[in-house]
Order: sequence, then structure tokens, then C-alpha cells
Amino acid sequence: MPAGADTVLMQEDARLDGETLVVPAGLKPGDNRRRAGEDIAVGGPMLPAGRRLAAADIALAAAQGLTALPVRRRVSVALFSTGDEIVEPGTALPPSGIYDANRYLLLALIEALGATVTDLGILGDDADALGDALRRAAAGHDLVITSGGVSTGEADHVRTAVERVGRLDFWRVAIKPGKPVAMGVLAGEDDARAAFVGLPGNPAAAFVTFVRVVRPLLLRLAGATPRQPMVLPVRAGFAHRKRPGRREYLRGSLRPGADGAPEAVVYRLEGAGAITSLTETDGLIEIGDDVTEVKPGDTVGFVSYAEITG
Repeated sequence: MPAGADTVLMQEDARLDGETLVVPAGLKPGDNRRRAGEDIAVGGPMLPAGRRLAAADIALAAAQGLTALPVRRRVSVALFSTGDEIVEPGTALPPSGIYDANRYLLLALIEALGATVTDLGILGDDADALGDALRRAAAGHDLVITSGGVSTGEADHVRTAVERVGRLDFWRVAIKPGKPVAMGVLAGEDDARAAFVGLPGNPAAAFVTFVRVVRPLLLRLAGATPRQPMVLPVRAGFAHRKRPGRREYLRGSLRPGADGAPEAVVYRLEGAGAITSLTETDGLIEIGDDVTEVKPGDTVGFVSYAEITG
């Protein structure tokens, strides 16, 4: 600004009356002025370490004249589904087959977090083959994720395979859906090591355990500081009973109640195999560990999918 000036008149507000500049009423001293350093002072913090860069962050760096920022490399993830019954979409479906929805669900969720994914396809129920695949995957990746094969059952060989090639730390979590979650460390070829997560085979359970367990892990591996998702306290528009000692996540949406205040409603299907319980809802309804019964009007937590899928 020229010396002595303290106010800016917007050009579109200016009007000439012959040789006279007419200043509109209401212009006050200091209007439309931007002080040097008001956005970021010299030597002040700009972007803290551990921050996931968003579009506005890139703009902020460019506005300071920066052409590059120090960042961490992308986390490398290997992903495959397990089970003799799992079939690739687009192929003929046998009578006992199930199309592989989980792998594509997880691919999208992982990529939304900025990680790179190696899609290793589908592996059958063979502990030796699974062990070999886990060992190879661990050699070139930071994290190996499987879907299916971690619940109690004769054909669930993932836990056995993990214990052969690494260390299984646990394979149960106190949440529903998603109780069978395996986590550990794999020893790969050439002394490589990778974190391991085995997710349930039911799609809704795989989704819930990914956003609540895998997402924070991925962000930590990327060097980011995970932000706790916002849990909105809302009124329940439903009744529900549950066992104590575990947290439950119902799929649902918010709607205006009779008084206009938001209330949570659950989807018509609660089964963990119902993919429409994810596509036709807006978020997860969180019910605490010690709660045994929810009555209409009680307070529950609501987590929007937008908070946990990117």
C-alpha cells in the first residue's frame, strides 16, 4: 500500500463522477486491508509434522513460495482374500461360491488413505500355500491384509499360516461386527518384516474392523497422527439389546425426530453379510461396551462415514 494509506476501496465499488472519485457510504478505516504476515508470521509454524496433506495445505505451501515439502513415502500394502468359496467377479459362480466383494471394498478404503496396494487376488484354503504367500508378501510391503479365514472353523487356515511364518499377537477383538480380527508380524524373505492384519469374511464386519482397527494403523505407519473421528451424541430412534463387554457398531442414518432434533435410526438388516447396510446408510451407530439395552430416546454415538473412510 502507498505510504500513508490504511484502507482499500474495492474497484467494483468505486464510482467516478466526472473527475471525482465517489466513495460509497459505509467504508471504514482499515477495510479490505491485508497485513503482511497476518496469515503466517515470519518464522511461525506452517504445517506440523505428521499432518496428512490436503489441497489447502498445498496451496498454503505454494503461497509461501515453496516448491517442495518433506514427506514420508506411501505405505505399501499387500491384499488378498482367502477361501475356496470365494470367486472373482465376472466369472461363473458355482453353487457354493461367493463373489469377492471384500477385496474391492478394502482396495478402495486403502487407496483413499494414500497407500499403494498390491492386489494378490484370491487364495484357497491351503495353509502351506497361504504361508508361502504371506512370506512373499512380507518381503516387499509394510502391511499385509487378508480377508476371511480368521474365525473358528476347520477351513480357517490363516491363523495357522501366520504362526508358521511370523507371530500372531491376537485374533479376537471385543467389537461387533468384527470379533475375529488377527494381528501380528510376518517374517518375510531376506529378513523382511511386515505388520499383518487378518479381517473377517463378512463385508460389514470387514468394513467396521478396517475403519476402527486398520485405518489408525495405516496412518501411524505413514507417519501421520491419527485424529479421533468425531462421535456425535444423538438420540436413538430405535430399541436394541446387546451383551455387555463389547462395543457394537450398527449401520444407520440420522433423520429429524418429531421435535426436529436429529435421531439415529438403524438399517433394516443387521447381519454382517448385508452390503446394503453400508450403501444405504450414512454412518455407524456406536453403542458402548457396558451398555446392555438401548431404548428410544437414549443417547448413542453416531460416526459419519465421511469421518472414517478417508
